This record gives sequence, structure tokens and C-alpha cells, in this order.
Amino acid sequence: MLNNIGPMGLLLIAVVVLVLFGRGKISSLMGEVGKGITAFKKGVSDSTAELEEDKSESARDVTPEDTKDKV
Repeated sequence: MLNNIGPMGLLLIAVVVLVLFGRGKISSLMGEVGKGITAFKKGVSDSTAELEEDKSESARDVTPEDTKDKV
């Protein structure tokens, strides 16, 4: 069903959405979508940094417990 929508069909859908919601509502909606994407990217990068930090914490000291006292 969606395979038959061409450029003219997409343009018609865009015009109908613009008429129904108005320019201001669509602008505010896109602003909220942008904020959501930014927050998602920040969350992903923060969690990635946290995972890397955890890996580096566990990889720092690999000396067995019984040989730590001998040094």
C-alpha cells in the first residue's frame, strides 16, 4: 500500500498536515523532537563513557590477591 505513494502523494500529505495542524504547531513539534534526539544522544554517550570507565577500573589491577602483599 505504501509502495505506491510517489512524490505528489507525499506533497499532498504534507499540505494536508500543514493545513490541519498549522505552521506553529508543526514547528514546536519538530523542536521537541530535536530536544528528544539530543537528550537521547547525550544519554547514550554518558552510558558509554560510564561503561568504559567501569572497564578501566576493573582492568587496572590484575595482580592476584596473594601476590599483592609480597611486593
